[in-house]
Amino acid sequence: MADKIDTSSLKQRSIGKEDDEGTKYTEIRPKSVDQTSSSTKPLIILGLIFVSSIVCLGFIYLSFPNLKEEEKQHIKLPRNIEDAKSLGKVLSHYTDSYYNQVLGGYFITYIFLQSFAIPGSIFLSILSGFLFPFHLALFLVCLCSGIGASFCYLMSYLVGRRLVAKYIPDRIAEWQSHVNKHRDHLLNYIIFLRITPFLPNWFINIASPVINVPIIPFFIGTFVGVAPPSFVAIQAGTTLHQLTSSGDAISWTSMSVLGLFALLSLVPVLMKKKLQEKFD
Repeated sequence: MADKIDTSSLKQRSIGKEDDEGTKYTEIRPKSVDQTSSSTKPLIILGLIFVSSIVCLGFIYLSFPNLKEEEKQHIKLPRNIEDAKSLGKVLSHYTDSYYNQVLGGYFITYIFLQSFAIPGSIFLSILSGFLFPFHLALFLVCLCSGIGASFCYLMSYLVGRRLVAKYIPDRIAEWQSHVNKHRDHLLNYIIFLRITPFLPNWFINIASPVINVPIIPFFIGTFVGVAPPSFVAIQAGTTLHQLTSSGDAISWTSMSVLGLFALLSLVPVLMKKKLQEKFD
């Protein structure tokens, strides 16, 4: 009879019943299941989003006209300026007859690169100056950058907060202190960061939701802040055939222009501080 009673008590513990002493089995087992689920689910969601994006790119590719064999090899994400030149030459042949397909393909591809922080968007910015009118190219690059960065922001918010906090906690803590100092003029701060190279764009995208940067100033700050550097890249794209590297798009004049825009983004902040000091 005593053995049956002991077996019954063990069964109760195995299903999660906690005794007066607080057995370890009731705490460790549920947590291990939760931890496995919480770490696997974000990866599954991220994988599904990535696959869905690849499918969208596939549909865009299939909507293109029948390309010649020598042209197909150039339909790929540009990794250097030569790839951008080759891609630009192919797409320029179809821009007039298949304008919507070319525009849609450019739009989706740019957002894809921005959303998953994949290098290569600088070459697409240069390419836009070669394929489209300047005003359209500038608006398109700013819009794609804003949407793509916002998608990256949302994915980090949904599935990446724990990973970001785990793998780059020091950088997150450092930027958190800077953001807290600029909470009252966060929009101008985001614009300033987008213009200047102090922080990489991928880090701004994935870290912003972790430190509670609101999505609205994040999107607007990105849309406005990428305009000056995009201006330089698009202007270079008008002479794409003359470029030998992406570095050719940058000159002392363009760097001076970017510096001027960065200072202008701080003017409202300085004006606000002066007004506060005056009224205080």
